[in-house]
Amino acid sequence: MQRDDAFLRAWHDTATRALDPEDDDRVRPPLQFRTLWISDLHLGTPGCQARALLDFLKHTECETLFLVGDIIDGWQLKRHWYWPQAHNDVIQKLLRKARKGTRVIFIPGNHDEFARKYLHHNFGGIDVAEEWIHETADGRKLWIIHGDLFDGVIQCAKWLAYVGDSLYEFTLKLNRHLNSLRARLGLPYWSLSKYLKGKVKRAVSYVGDFEVAVAREARKRGAQGVVCGHIHHAEMRDIDGILYCNDGDWVESLTALAEHADGTLEIIDWAQHMPVPTKATPQREAVAA
Repeated sequence: MQRDDAFLRAWHDTATRALDPEDDDRVRPPLQFRTLWISDLHLGTPGCQARALLDFLKHTECETLFLVGDIIDGWQLKRHWYWPQAHNDVIQKLLRKARKGTRVIFIPGNHDEFARKYLHHNFGGIDVAEEWIHETADGRKLWIIHGDLFDGVIQCAKWLAYVGDSLYEFTLKLNRHLNSLRARLGLPYWSLSKYLKGKVKRAVSYVGDFEVAVAREARKRGAQGVVCGHIHHAEMRDIDGILYCNDGDWVESLTALAEHADGTLEIIDWAQHMPVPTKATPQREAVAA
């Protein structure tokens, strides 16, 4: 059996027999939301900030949790198997939330496209869907999609995306060494990839084109807004009368999109909610969209 199928089988088996440890952090009460959206976790890569993600999952509760693609990085797992205990803990935490009553909906992205073979299936209480229409508490319809279908590089030159992913991985290794030195000097974490994205005009133009394309498609589908991931750029803004929301990622920005009980939406920067790390806390960098 191929590794992708074996992983999904292991996910299902874990749901029936594994119980993750009880949370040992009882000091911080969980934040309550109606709906949460997270994407681009990239489990299976050194860039995934799994411990920050576990902190988020421990200290938030919601009725519905959307996993908006690139949850597992199948691209990099095929090149090199990397699956530390913290990544397994994330999967167990998600399964535990589903067991305890949270509705969890997984919309695969391009990095975990292997899961698209299992659309309309359920793994350990987690529904797999291609897309979703979510109605907020105040009656707005939001179209939920990962977003890679609106990425010209992915659709027209997938080989280029793979090359870019390999080059990006090299940049991340360089950045980890840089941040190791910064940590020894007592300096805070700094994202080289995020800095480069902000400086390269073509990257900025790409983000803008992507956002407009996704918002235009949401309008065609009769939705008042759209929630997506893919580009690792958290954003919430109006685009020609359509509310565009991107929940960001868990390798660079540590962000999520949240809906409150009254339907109000906001982007959560979880780095502002976490305890201040010590100098010895290792920092991780991102992976390509």
